[in-house]
Amino acid sequence: MLRLGACMGCAVHIIEPCGFPFSVKALRRSAMDYIDMVTIHHHMDWDAFEKWCATNRRRIVLLTTACSQKHTEFTYSETDILLVGRESGGVTDQVVAAADGKVRVPMQKQLRSLNVAVSMAMVLGEALRQTGSFDTLE
Repeated sequence: MLRLGACMGCAVHIIEPCGFPFSVKALRRSAMDYIDMVTIHHHMDWDAFEKWCATNRRRIVLLTTACSQKHTEFTYSETDILLVGRESGGVTDQVVAAADGKVRVPMQKQLRSLNVAVSMAMVLGEALRQTGSFDTLE
């Protein structure tokens, strides 16, 4: 996810508790040489993240398998924050209720879900296409 944010010029928000140890050392190890090329916003908990979104007038768009809205049929804004949960457990009901929009990546019915990073890349690509943000990339 950090590499995706770096390559696409998008900030990455990490909300505690996250599914991995959050430290500069751990992030440097996983992001390798991309760590200095990505903006990371670290939020101590969901309430802090929600407050940040409200203060900065950001809309939360949740990627979920539990909705009917295809990611290609949603209208994105440049200030949207695309949100994924843990692969093992998704997000809490509180997070679902707080989302301003919910989208899913269509896939074969007999399969459960895609990897969250793959889903994020697909949805981010559509959001960047719709907002004309690919024009700023080489």
